[in-house]
Amino acid sequence: MLIDIGANLTHDTFDVDRDEVLRRAQAAGVAHMLVTGASREGSEQAVNLAAQHDVLSATTGIHPHHADEATTEALTRIRELATLDDVKAIGETGLDFFRDLSPRDVQEKSFIAHMEVAHDTGLPMFLHERDAYPRFADILRQHRDELSDVVVHCFTGEADALHVYLDLDCHIGMTGWICDERRGSHLVELVRDIPLDRLMIETDAPYLLPRTIKPKPKTRRNEPHYLTVVCEAVAEAAGLTYEALAEQTTQNARRFFRL
Repeated sequence: MLIDIGANLTHDTFDVDRDEVLRRAQAAGVAHMLVTGASREGSEQAVNLAAQHDVLSATTGIHPHHADEATTEALTRIRELATLDDVKAIGETGLDFFRDLSPRDVQEKSFIAHMEVAHDTGLPMFLHERDAYPRFADILRQHRDELSDVVVHCFTGEADALHVYLDLDCHIGMTGWICDERRGSHLVELVRDIPLDRLMIETDAPYLLPRTIKPKPKTRRNEPHYLTVVCEAVAEAAGLTYEALAEQTTQNARRFFRL
């Protein structure tokens, strides 16, 4: 059985067939999915969705793209949502200097505010970093001792960033990016550097549809049932069987998110 640690199941592309998406995932062997909260409204939706399905849990947070929405009022609501049983982590938060949809200083302020919530609640953190190394690591390092578990989800960086995150005792989430020969081939080599007890897998659905799926799907929408493809790719890169990688990453996710 597999656990998808990051799926944006509140995305409007799932509105027409969300129940079928969940059934397909379970039929493929995906036992549990974490619904990502990426804004105040999105976190509310993630929590409400998780409350309706035993196979779902939620995270609550404000993505760096929306960091300018991280007002005192919004963060107070994130903190309130974090007390609910279905909420298993604080995030998605962090830094994104690739798109820079929020000013960088605003992103940093939001990131630190989320770490304060994680410290106060004791929940693990679900973090986003894109093109923000080493600044992301510098901020995390200042607060790491105050936090419980941390996962850098959808890791796409280079070896130097990976090794620093591992030194900071972070878990690493791998997506279908590893299946992209145009931009993810370096991850094939890096997977073996990740301790097996700190490796997890995810789809980041509906984004990052694995390019190795055959036959090619009719749409570009990713779904949790394609976590099997991610598992195959990561297992091959790690030199493990599919079953061994599935068992290890599921064990890691259950421990990390206290499922």
